[in-house]
This record gives sequence, structure tokens and C-alpha cells, in this order.
Amino acid sequence: MPRTPTVSTHAHHGHSMQEEHAGHAAHHAEVERPSPHRHETGAHAPHGPHAHAHGAQAEHAGHSEEAFRRRFWVSLVLTIPVLVYSDLLQNLLGYTAPQFPGSQYVSVVLGSIIFWYGGWVFLKGAVDELRAALPGMMTLVSLAITTAYLYSLATTFGLLEGMPFYWELATLVTIMLLGHWMEMRAVGSARSALNELARLLPDTAERVVRGADGEERIERVPVSELAVGDLVLVRPGARVPADGMVEEGDSQVDESMVTGESRPVDKGPGSEVIAGTVNGSGSLRVRITRTGEHTMLAGIMRLVQEAQTSRTRTQALADRAARWLTLVAVGVALLALVAWALARGLDDYTVERVVTTLVVACPHALGLAIPLVVAISTTLSARSGILVRDRLALEKAREVSVVVFDKTGTLTEGRQRLVELAVEEHTGQGSSAHGDAMDEAGALAVAAAVEGDSEHIIARAIVQAAQERGVHIPSASDFQALPGRGVQATVEGRTFRVGGPRLLEQEGIALPQGLEQAARRWGERGHTVVYLVEHTPEGGRVLAAFALADAIRPESYEAVSMLKNMGVQVAMLTGDSEDVARWVAQELGIEQYFAQVLPEHKNARIRELQQKGERVAMVGDGVNDAPALAQADVGIAIGAGTDVARASAGIVLVRNDPRDVVRVIVLSRSSYRKMVQNLAWAVGYNVIALPVAAGVLAPLGIVMPAAVGALLMSLSTIIVAVNAQTLRGLDLSGLSAYASASQPRPAASAPSR
Repeated sequence: MPRTPTVSTHAHHGHSMQEEHAGHAAHHAEVERPSPHRHETGAHAPHGPHAHAHGAQAEHAGHSEEAFRRRFWVSLVLTIPVLVYSDLLQNLLGYTAPQFPGSQYVSVVLGSIIFWYGGWVFLKGAVDELRAALPGMMTLVSLAITTAYLYSLATTFGLLEGMPFYWELATLVTIMLLGHWMEMRAVGSARSALNELARLLPDTAERVVRGADGEERIERVPVSELAVGDLVLVRPGARVPADGMVEEGDSQVDESMVTGESRPVDKGPGSEVIAGTVNGSGSLRVRITRTGEHTMLAGIMRLVQEAQTSRTRTQALADRAARWLTLVAVGVALLALVAWALARGLDDYTVERVVTTLVVACPHALGLAIPLVVAISTTLSARSGILVRDRLALEKAREVSVVVFDKTGTLTEGRQRLVELAVEEHTGQGSSAHGDAMDEAGALAVAAAVEGDSEHIIARAIVQAAQERGVHIPSASDFQALPGRGVQATVEGRTFRVGGPRLLEQEGIALPQGLEQAARRWGERGHTVVYLVEHTPEGGRVLAAFALADAIRPESYEAVSMLKNMGVQVAMLTGDSEDVARWVAQELGIEQYFAQVLPEHKNARIRELQQKGERVAMVGDGVNDAPALAQADVGIAIGAGTDVARASAGIVLVRNDPRDVVRVIVLSRSSYRKMVQNLAWAVGYNVIALPVAAGVLAPLGIVMPAAVGALLMSLSTIIVAVNAQTLRGLDLSGLSAYASASQPRPAASAPSR
């Protein structure tokens, strides 16, 4: 009978306070956006100290980006007339700037505004660093611009002889503001991915309720009021409001924003759906299984937040380098002051050497060398379904020499599937259940019909295999379970049974030679073997045998092959039997594996490899793998569920795709190369420029004017920023360079995917 639900727009308030609180956490990291329900429900407010701390950090970061953006544009506009009225540029380019009463003060007035307005963020940052007794980048920047400003004022008002370089001061401040703005934007791009995730959740949902009269109706409620167990209607084109299980309907769901899967995923009864994904053309009724902060989307957002607060070893190195550079710059400037004062006296030349040294020492290139690369790599990884929970883990991934995969749910699908099928050989051919002969399709159809009413995992695997192969499943009747043996049903007037070896033993049924050989071969691989038996008054006859196993993911073959081509060893860890482990390892071409390992002993196996000098990455799919993930040099979790969020993985792969491990290593190696290049340029520039600025080469006639020092400093900043931006060209979607034409492939007898 077709449903004719009524729609109610009022909210239902029958849930407990606990459920309401869980619902309120649904948007715990969401950016502010207009919502008719926001004031009423408070659904978007963060919860807990972590959320509060992150919110404060995000607000501060947002304020910093806005401050640098605004100050950059104002400084840029003011810099243009400063450049036009610069004596140096007028002499070099041979023009005369327009003259008017007071035009001689254009540079000093605008330069002062630029120094105090544009440079204030650096001056304030330097004060904070000095109060903490940790002089660093802001201190050096402030030294550079303050020195340039005071020197220019001194020359303007006749206190020193020389040419003021307000244009260098202006460009110095403007370039540094631009660099910091670029850094904030790059960091913010990763945060914008978080905001985009938060926007995936709809504000309201259509909850299906049944009244006291038994009539079904649909009421529109805030997503925050949904509770586990609620049934919701997801119309075509609508977003799924919370994680759940499809109870009715068939459709395709776009999960690309969450999992990175480009193609819509088929959904039907029993399929899981993820909050924030977009329903296709069909209508779905979904039973809610997780709400609020327990959903996969919330777990992903938490991981992104953690990634934004983590730091890398190279970042710490850059900070230490800046601290030392501060001390070195001040020391070199003092040495230059003393040396030139003794040689020439405290004249204008001596002052210029000190000024040039301090201007050249500005560490902006060094400050951008690492943060820009880290921010861009974090954005690239997020777009590829790789969530970097700890940036240090991504940095260390480049050194990995062995990748250890957990088997179940990682290299395999984590559920029983039909992997091989054999039928009794007869001279006749046919596909019907009638007659002596039965081909593979006919045997699978009958077995699926017999198992149709069973909820056993083996029964579901056989039925699913028949559906995937497009086999027509006939109707069955008189279904009954045979305790300890299997199941029985009548199909097209004939009685069939499906069961394991005990069914054959108890009924004294002998296996045909061909099926016996197949069963023995499958048993050596650790497969589960069941048989289709026709039961007649004369006795039973085995018609077919089915091998079931935890099927290997098709992507696993490529992942193992690619890692080997990259020079990385591959090992496997599993609690399954030796037979099962050996079969999976042989199929994938893995030479080293550990079988029958209890969860609490997995970390010991990782430690053994580390004691041999290996850098180990552990890839697992759940809390049971947490000790091994923590023990490994790099812990990589497959899947972004709540369990994984609690585990000790530094990197989380949203998709259940082992090939993403290859992407992690490629991204790590590429990012590290950019970091090294930027650090080499930034540090190398200062190593060369500082002594030249101080006048070491003056006896050879090589002297660096203060203006040239400022120009070179700005140029080094631009070079570092541009070099970091080239990392955006890294293509993580295709890894053909690491693929091998001879990589192992799934057996031909495996069910088609």
C-alpha cells in the first residue's frame, strides 16, 4: 500500500536531555552561517575545552589573516607614491616626480604611516617574543624595518649624510605583509576544507513518525534533534542528515566530498550512508545509527582540527634557525659597528654598514620556508582523502622502509565473499535445476535460493555473489535450519541442502573426485568450503562446492606493487591462521607476513622490525590496531570512523583504499624536497648576504648598499613563496609512475566487482 505521509513543520520535543545534547554537538566545528534554528538549538556551538581552544585559535588565525590582508593593501597603495618620489628611482630612471608645496615630505609622511600601520603587527610580535625571552622571526623583522625607518628619518632631517630609502622601507613592509598574508591564506585553505565539511550537514531533516492512530507522517525537525534509532526520509537531491543504515529504497549517493570517491555509490537496504553525502535520484528511508559528534563527518572535522595545531620537526628547526639568526645578525651588526668605528670612526659609512646588516638579516624567507609548504601539503592531502592528524607523521613518512598492513579490513574487505565455485562434472550441459547437469550459474542460483532466508554470514555471501553476477534467484519454500549442518529448502520441486563438511559426514555423502580436489586446494588456502547437495529418497548427491573467504581488495594488488616499485618493503600482520595468511600473501606478492598474532601482540612485531633498523609504517583499520599504530614510526589508519579517531594514528585515510598509502609517501617526499629547497635558499642567502652587508668584501671594492640589501631580502621572500606554490602542481590522483605492468591481479575465478 503506497504511503501518503503528512508533513509537519513543527519540531518534535520528545527526546531526552542527553539526546538533545548529543544532537547539539552535530555542528561542533561549523563556521557561522545563517540558520533559522541556530538561536533555538545552539546546534553549532563547540563543546568541551578542546573545542573551545580550537575555536579561539581559529578566531585568532582568522583575525591575523584579515589583519595582514587589510594592512597589505593599504601599504601597497601608499608604497606607490613613495616609489614615485624616491630619489634613487628618479636618478636611475631619469624622470622627475610632480612637484607641489610639501612634495618633499611625501616619502617621509607615507613612509611613517607604512611603518606604524603596516609594520605594527611585526613590532607587536617582537615585543611578545622578547617578553617570552624567545627572540625570533618577528624580532628580526622589527629590527630590519625599525633600522630602515630610523636611518631614513636621520638622513631626511640632516642627522646623517646619505640617501633615505623610504622606498626600501615601504617595499620591505609590503612584501612581508604579502608573505604573511599568503601564509595565512595557505593555512586557511586547510581550514576552509573543514568549513566546507561543516557546510555539508543540512539544517533540517524529515523524520518519519507514526501516530497513535497508526498513520505515518513526516515532520521537519532540526538535525540537532535527531536521535539514534530515528527513521528519516532522504528525498532525491537531499543531503543525508546523519550516519545511518538504509531500510527502504534504492539510489546512488555522491560521497565525493567525504571519501573522495568520484563515482556515485549504489545504496539499497542494508547499505550504510554518511552524514553530509548527497542522495541521487531515488528516495531512501534511513535508520539513524550515529548522530552529532559521533558521525564520520564529525570525526573527520576533529582530525582536521588536530592537524592544524600540530607542528613538524622541520618547522621547529626553522624556528630555531630564526632564533640563532637573530643572535647572529645582532652580533655581526655589533662587530661591524666596532670594526668600522675603529677603522673610520662613527661616520655615515659605518652606520650604513650596520643598517644594511640588520636589513639583510630579516628572516621572512626563512619564516615562509616551512609553513607555506606544510599548509599546501595539508590542503593537497585533504583533497585526496588523506587526513594528516599529526604533521610530524607526514614528515616521517618519506623515511619509511617497511609498510606493515593489517590484513582484515585493510588488504581485504573484512567480510566473507564467494571467491571460487566448482560444479560436479557431467557429460550433459544445462543451466536448469532440473536434470542431471548443472552449470555454475545454475548451482549458484539454487544455493542462493536455499540460503535466501538465512542471516548467516555465509548465506549472505552466497546471495550477494548471485546478485552481483546477475543470476536469477528462483523462489524457495519449506526453509528449515539443520543445526550444526546447514540449511534446507525446496526449489522448483526439488529438495536441496547447503552446508559444510559436517553435512557430508553426517549423511555419509561422498565427494566426487573433482570437487574433492577443489575442496582440498581451497582448504590449504584457509578458505571456508560449503556444498550444494540435492537430497533424494535414494540419498544425497553433491552438485557444487563454494569457496568463501575474506576477499582481497582489488586495490591491494596495485598498492603492494607500487610500494615495491618505490623501494619500500611490504609486510602483513594478521590474527588469522597460517593458511589464510599464506594465501593472501602469495596472492599479493608479499614475502614477509605474521600470522595468528593477537591484537595485544601486534606492537611487538612492529618493534621487532624497528630493532632491525627499519622505519616502519603500520596500516590498520580500528582500535585493535591502536598499540601497533602507536608503536610504528608512522601510524596510518584506514577509515575515518569514531574508533579510528580514538586510535593512535598520525594519518587517516578516509577511503578504504590501500593505494592511499602510496600517496602519503609520495606527498611526504615531495613536501620534504620543497622544505629543503626553501630552507637551503633562505639560510644560504643569509649566510652569504650578512658578511657582505657587514663589509667583509669592502677591501676588494665590493660593498652592498642598504637599498640593495633590502631588495635582495624581498627577492628571497618571493623566491621561497613561489617555490612553495609549485607544490600545488603535484598530482596525487594518478600514480601511474609507480605502477608495474607485471603486478599481480585477482584470480579470474573471483567474483566480478
